[in-house]
Amino acid sequence: MTGHVYQASVSWRREGDFAANAYTRAHTWSFDGGIAVPASASPSVVPLPQSVEAAVDPEEAFVAAISSCHMLWFLDLARRDGLVVEAYDDAAQAVMERVARGRMAITRVTLRPGIVLAGDALPDAARLDALHHRAHELCFIANSVTSEIAIAPRPARLSGDAQGA
Repeated sequence: MTGHVYQASVSWRREGDFAANAYTRAHTWSFDGGIAVPASASPSVVPLPQSVEAAVDPEEAFVAAISSCHMLWFLDLARRDGLVVEAYDDAAQAVMERVARGRMAITRVTLRPGIVLAGDALPDAARLDALHHRAHELCFIANSVTSEIAIAPRPARLSGDAQGA
């Protein structure tokens, strides 16, 4: 087999009245490093108490995976381009809509990365936009989905600036 293989284990056990649709959607995602993440259906899809608001839902994981992949590529590209990134924060958002009768899909993901750079002067916006564009092109997750993905960076700032990103 060529390529990389990634695995995740998903584990759920029945609690509640399954036949009456009053059972828990709480489950656990486990990964190769030993971490276990509490997961659930989104409360916007399955009402409380059958869902768990404090757990990660698949829709949140989807947008987080896209955001994380973009960030990792951006950081690598910025480093290669001679920039020193001190901080990177993204306020990513996904929109789920009806795409056909009985079918919903995440149709749009918007990444809103904010970066803090070391140094005395900010690079021009075109340089940063080019890095974000290339990061998007290289992102494995973005290349794997059909959702529209928009990159709307917040203005970069220097690490000495007093205001938040």
